[in-house]
Amino acid sequence: MTDSLSHFDRVPPAAPSAHLVWEALVDIAPREDLGTGPAGHRFIVPITGGSFRGAAGYEGFRGTVLAGGADRQLLRPDGCKELDALYEMRLEDGGVITVRNSVVIDESSAGPRYAMSRITLTVPQGPWEGLNKRLFIGTLQSARPEREAVIIRGWCVDTGPNAATT
Repeated sequence: MTDSLSHFDRVPPAAPSAHLVWEALVDIAPREDLGTGPAGHRFIVPITGGSFRGAAGYEGFRGTVLAGGADRQLLRPDGCKELDALYEMRLEDGGVITVRNSVVIDESSAGPRYAMSRITLTVPQGPWEGLNKRLFIGTLQSARPEREAVIIRGWCVDTGPNAATT
């Protein structure tokens, strides 16, 4: 009987890569305090609008961020923040994409700020519906002090060159 761990040696890892799909400038209102709950201190940040554009290869993927969404924030006892943003983006052709962005922010170390996310898109039928079948990661940066906004970049995770198909 073959040692089951030897499978790791026979099947090389398929390291994922990612490519940029879009950049969004998301306008926000001041953060509102919702008080402390069992998991930490809670806040909400209303989303008031913004715009987005596609990266190279996605030039037609552009439009506006709709007002009405919000970013729910949790400041955990360990100092990390969890953000759960839900909002819509309207494409120039009129289609509306729903975005759920789940972010972890860690500013506790001496190194650079860690702000990474998993982004889920719900895209209507049409030219961009293939994005429903992909996994996205995101980055989050402040646009302050020039603008009360955040910059969100969405990256599509690609299969590594050695990945097996199922």
